[in-house]
Amino acid sequence: MIETKETVYTADAVNKKMKVVREFDAPVSKVWKAWTESKYLDQWWAPKPWKANTQSMDFREGGTWLYYMEGPEGERHYCRNDYHKIVPQKLYSGLDGFCDEKGNLSKDLPQMEWRVSFTPIGDRTRVETEITFASEEDLKTIVEMGFKEGFAAAHNNLDELLATM
Repeated sequence: MIETKETVYTADAVNKKMKVVREFDAPVSKVWKAWTESKYLDQWWAPKPWKANTQSMDFREGGTWLYYMEGPEGERHYCRNDYHKIVPQKLYSGLDGFCDEKGNLSKDLPQMEWRVSFTPIGDRTRVETEITFASEEDLKTIVEMGFKEGFAAAHNNLDELLATM
């Protein structure tokens, strides 16, 4: 296993998947809370100077997280995550996509199936995110939108948050 404080990406265009791995200096219990409770997600999910703002969150199988990322000029990009499977402190999966302020999914931007798993490594936690796309083109679109840089920056925000939790 690779020990890293970097966000590591592996793209598999043929199978329309991207894997993201990052380790955090905190136990699974803390990292799980940071990924599954809106009061913490709002503090780290968006890359600075952007900010995440939860409109509603129902973290349960069949539930939805509706939020927006607000930019420095007040611009807003709405997203929603529909939770499919939750195994507390081990993994969750769901369909993530861009939407309007009411949660209606965009037909113009890709949706992604996320599977996020949490593995204890001593007093640290490895988070592995596998993202599956409908097409190679959708994967390419998300990468071109700056996903890798933005998610890595958000992970750095999470490092800062975990140090204060």
